[in-house]
Amino acid sequence: MEHKYPFIPYAAERHDEAEMIRRGRAFYEHVDRRRSVRFFSDEPVPRECVELAVMAANTAPSGAHQQPWKFVLIGDRATKKRIKEAAEVEERRNYEGGRLTPEWREALAPLETTSDKGYLEVAPWIVVCFAEKYGVRPDGRRVKHYYVNESVGIACGLFITALHTMGLSTLTHTPNPMAFLSEICARPGNERPYILFPVGHAAPDAEVPDLTRKPLREALLHFS
Repeated sequence: MEHKYPFIPYAAERHDEAEMIRRGRAFYEHVDRRRSVRFFSDEPVPRECVELAVMAANTAPSGAHQQPWKFVLIGDRATKKRIKEAAEVEERRNYEGGRLTPEWREALAPLETTSDKGYLEVAPWIVVCFAEKYGVRPDGRRVKHYYVNESVGIACGLFITALHTMGLSTLTHTPNPMAFLSEICARPGNERPYILFPVGHAAPDAEVPDLTRKPLREALLHFS
C-alpha cells in the first residue's frame, strides 16, 4: 500500500493462549497492589525515575498523535512549599468554607481526607501535568488539539503505573481551582493544570483506607 506520509513496519508480540493469560494475570496482580498514598517519606528519589515515568507517559495514544500534555518536575523546597500553601488555601475553602456539597462530603468520608496537604512538602518531588488546550506554532498561530482530556488521562495513567512499577508511590491531587499551579510553574495560557502528583516512597508507617475495588461482574458486561 502506498502512503503519502512515512510509515514503518510493525509486528506485535504474539504468545500462545496460556502465556497471554499468565502475562495478563501477572500484570493485574501487579497493578492491583497500587494504592494512592498520602503519607510520604522524604527519602530522595533519583530524578531519572521520574523521567522514565514521563517517558512511559509519552507512549500513550493521543488524538491525531498531538500528545497534548506537559509534565513539570519540581524538587526545590521553596516551590513545593508555595504549592502546598496555595493548595491548602483552596482546600480550606472546600472543607471548612462550605464549598463541598453534602454528597461530596459523604463520598469522601471513607477516605478521611482533610484540607491538610503537608505531604506536598515531604515528598521529594512534585510533578504537575498540564493539558495543552491547543498548540502554538512558531509564528504564534493556534493548532487545534483533539480529545485532549482523553489523551492526557491515558498518559497520566501510564505515568502512575510506571511509578508503581519502580516501587514509588503517588496520589492524584486535583485542588479546585488549580490556576495557582499555572502561575507558580510559569506555564503559558494554552496549558491548564490537569493533575498534581506528589512522588516518592511511602512512609514506613503509611496507612491507606481499607477499600475494595469494583468486581469484574460490575465492570464488564457481555453483550452478544
